[in-house]
Amino acid sequence: MVFEKVIVIDARDHIMGRLAAIVAKELLQGQKVIVTRCEGMVVTGTLLRKKQAFLRYLNKRCNTKPSHGPFHFRAPSRMFYRAVRGMIPHKTARGVRALSNLKVFEGVPSDYLKLKRMVVPDALRYLRHTPGRKYTVLGHLAAEVGWKHRETVKAFEVKRAEEGKAYYAEKLTNEAVKNAELNHDVDEELAQYGY
Repeated sequence: MVFEKVIVIDARDHIMGRLAAIVAKELLQGQKVIVTRCEGMVVTGTLLRKKQAFLRYLNKRCNTKPSHGPFHFRAPSRMFYRAVRGMIPHKTARGVRALSNLKVFEGVPSDYLKLKRMVVPDALRYLRHTPGRKYTVLGHLAAEVGWKHRETVKAFEVKRAEEGKAYYAEKLTNEAVKNAELNHDVDEELAQYGY
């Protein structure tokens, strides 16, 4: 990736581990990264196996005082954040500075609707997985282990998609009208010169 002011990544249909590695490297180089639609990310393996692994992870805790950690995040965005954090030396000043440049979200917040979202080809599921390979959508896994906002995020995404379609339909009609006017003006000018 090229260094930009901020990179906005649409994480839908990306493999979580591969995307986390790429994002971690960008963060350590000083890049600001925003990752949206984390609920659409995928992890390799069936839902049953991934759920069993996550439930085993839930048993890991401090026996004397469980509030000391580890903390078991259920939201897909926080799961992704934790994967990135594991790839960064987060206890050093450099790692803390790198992690402060990362923002993760379910869905696309209104602040980032107008920004261009990009994909990372090295982490896209349909480019990296062999056809027929089993995978689990992170939002589905999160809902199975205790994330309660799946339906809310889905409703907001449907609304956002409808508004986006309306916006682009209006934009296309405006461009068509401008092109028609421009062609008409050009035809008039050519007629003046006898073409």
